[in-house]
Amino acid sequence: MQSKAKTVSDYLKEIPEERLSAIEKLRNLIRRHLPEGYEEVMNYGMIGYVVPHQIYPAGYHCAPDQPLPFINMASQKNGIVLYHMGLYADQDLMSWFLKEYKQISDKKPDMGKSCIRFSKPDQIPFDLIAKLCEQVTVADWIALYEKSFVKNKNRRSSEK
Repeated sequence: MQSKAKTVSDYLKEIPEERLSAIEKLRNLIRRHLPEGYEEVMNYGMIGYVVPHQIYPAGYHCAPDQPLPFINMASQKNGIVLYHMGLYADQDLMSWFLKEYKQISDKKPDMGKSCIRFSKPDQIPFDLIAKLCEQVTVADWIALYEKSFVKNKNRRSSEK
């Protein structure tokens, strides 16, 4: 179920008590470890970390009025989910993450194309997520995004 919360504070008030401390810890580590330039917002009914229009005026190609998404996190029906677009766009980053994950767990991560699902808050590898957040600067993400997703290869962040 997607939240209708307009602010992160309101979103946090909706989190079930058994997940709240894990969500807050995840939020704090993302904010500490993301390179400068990303901005925390509510988008798609989740807490999101985006490249704001001030840095990337073109916005998200699917919805140019929206800032360029990078990471989202949510408390969903079956657990906590972290969406990391860099994992989806960069096979080297995905390989690095899976190799690192294997060193801390004998179980495979529960993943989709860009999401990592945690059915229990105590399963979240906070130290690894912190390292993952540090891997991609805003400039790196814009370049990777344009290379991977933008259909019009001539469109650049300097436009508009």
